[in-house]
Amino acid sequence: MAKIAKVKELSLEQIMWNCRNALRGTVGGNEKNRDTVMGLVFLKFAGDKFQKRREEIKAEFGDIPAFLEKDSFYRSANVFYINETARWSYIVQHASADDIAVIIDKAMADLEDRNPPLKGALPQNFYATLGVRKEQIKGLIDEINKIDENRFHEKDLIGRVYEYFLQVFAIDSGTGTEKGEFYTPASIVELIAELIEPYSGVVYDPCCGSGGMFVQSIKFVERHHGNRMKVSVIGQESDPTTWRLAKMNLAIRGIAHNLGEKNGSSFTEDQHRDTKVDFIMANPPFNLKLNSQGVTQDTLTGDPRWDGYATPPVSNANYAWILHMLSKLDMTNGIAGFLLANGALNATGVEGEIRQKLIENRKIEAIIVLPREMFYSTDISVTLWVMNNNKGKRTLNGRQLRDRRDEVLFIDLRRWNMTVYEKKYVMFSEEQIAAVKKIYNDWQSVESTYHDIPELCKSATIEEIKAKGYSLVPSKYIEFIDHDLEIDYAKEMARIQDEMRLLMESEKLSQSMLEDAFRGIGYEL
Repeated sequence: MAKIAKVKELSLEQIMWNCRNALRGTVGGNEKNRDTVMGLVFLKFAGDKFQKRREEIKAEFGDIPAFLEKDSFYRSANVFYINETARWSYIVQHASADDIAVIIDKAMADLEDRNPPLKGALPQNFYATLGVRKEQIKGLIDEINKIDENRFHEKDLIGRVYEYFLQVFAIDSGTGTEKGEFYTPASIVELIAELIEPYSGVVYDPCCGSGGMFVQSIKFVERHHGNRMKVSVIGQESDPTTWRLAKMNLAIRGIAHNLGEKNGSSFTEDQHRDTKVDFIMANPPFNLKLNSQGVTQDTLTGDPRWDGYATPPVSNANYAWILHMLSKLDMTNGIAGFLLANGALNATGVEGEIRQKLIENRKIEAIIVLPREMFYSTDISVTLWVMNNNKGKRTLNGRQLRDRRDEVLFIDLRRWNMTVYEKKYVMFSEEQIAAVKKIYNDWQSVESTYHDIPELCKSATIEEIKAKGYSLVPSKYIEFIDHDLEIDYAKEMARIQDEMRLLMESEKLSQSMLEDAFRGIGYEL
C-alpha cells in the first residue's frame, strides 16, 4: 500500500511571509503591495470580530434580526457592523469571481459608510485598479484566510499579525531617510512607554505614522493591569496614506482615537491647537528642513509655541519639534519621550541657545543613546529624550520620587549586545527594556539604589552640564574605560610572536615547494 504523504502544517510566520510576497512585483511598488495586503487583513479581522460578536448576540437574544442587525449591539463591544456583501465569509466565497476586485472595493466602501469612525481609513476604488489577475487576488485571499484564531491560539493574534506586516513593509519601503519612516520599531516604542508610564490621561503623537506609539501606550496599560478606558489618544499624520494606515491599525485593535478630520502636519496645521496633554510619544522626521516645506523664518517669528525661548531655525526642525511638544504638555505633570537625530545633542547657534534654556528650565530629565541598526531609515545611533515638566519630589504611580531638578540622567546603550532580526536590524529584548527602566526608576527614587556605571550611565548636575557648554552628548559625562590599559603586553606579544613564527615557517615551506616545482621542469627561480 502506498504511503500517504503527510502535509506539513504551515507556521503563522510562513503564512504571513506568503501573504507579504503574494503580489510582490505585480502591483506597482511596495506601497501598493502593502496597502493591498493590509486592506484585506483588515477585512479579515473585522469580519472575524463581527462574526464572533454575532454569535454572542444570538446566544443572548436568539436569531432575531432586530438584535442581529442593530449596529449599536456591535459598537458597544468595539466591533464594526458589516453588511453581508462586505463580510469576510462573502469575500472568501466569491474569491474566484471575475469581479472579485470590484467586490472588495464595494466591501471597503460599505464598511466605511456603515461605520463613521472608519471615515477616510480604508482604501477606496483601489483593488479594481491594481491590474493583477483574479487568480492572484484569490491566492492572496486564500493565504490571509489561513490566519485564523481556531488555528493559531495567540493571545493577541490581530496585534501580532498587524505588527508583523507594518514592520516588514517598513523594511521593504523606500530608500535612505524615507525608508520605513511611517513605522518606529516596536521595541523602541515599548521602551518609551515603560519610561513615561501612560497609565491614565491623554497621549499625543504629533507625527503618528502608522499609530505604533498609541498601540504601545495601550499595551503598556494592559501589561501592567491598568484600565485602558482611562487612556485617550490624539495625534496627526501629514501623509494621507499613512494617516489611513494609522486609523486602520487603531480601529482593528478597538482603540478609540482622534487623528483629526484629515491628514495634515501638526506643525503647520495643528488640528488639536488648544489641547494640553499628559503624555507625548513621538518620532519626528530627523533634521527636517522647514524651508523645504514652504515655512519661512518670518512665519516662525512670534509663534506662541516658542514663548520664553529663541525662535528655532527653518534650516532644521529638531528644536521646533521640541518646543512644539513642550507647548502641548500639561504644565504641572506633562512628560514626553521622543526620538531625535544625535546632532541635536550638540547643535550650536540658536539651537544651542534653546537647548541651554531647556536645561536651565529643568525640562530635560534623561538622554538615552540607542544602539545602531535599530531604524530602517538610518544605520546610525539615535537619541531618546525624556522631557518632564515635573522633576520635583512627589509620589507617582505608587513610587516616591526624589527632587531631580538639578540633574540629568545620561545612558549610552551602544555597547549592548542586541537581538538581530531580518538579517541586519537589531531590537531590544524584554530583559533589556526592563534593565533600562530599572536604571531610570532607581535614579528617580527617594530610596535610590542608583549608581553611575562606566560606559553605561551617569547622573550629571546642571553645573557639570554648564561646564560642558550645555552639551547633551552622553560621552562627555559617562566614564569610558581605556581597555588598552588592561592588556598584558608581555603575554600578548608572546602570543603574536608565536603566530608570526608559525606564519613565517609556513611561508618558507611554500617557497621551497614552489622552487622545487620549477626546478622539476628545468627552470630555476
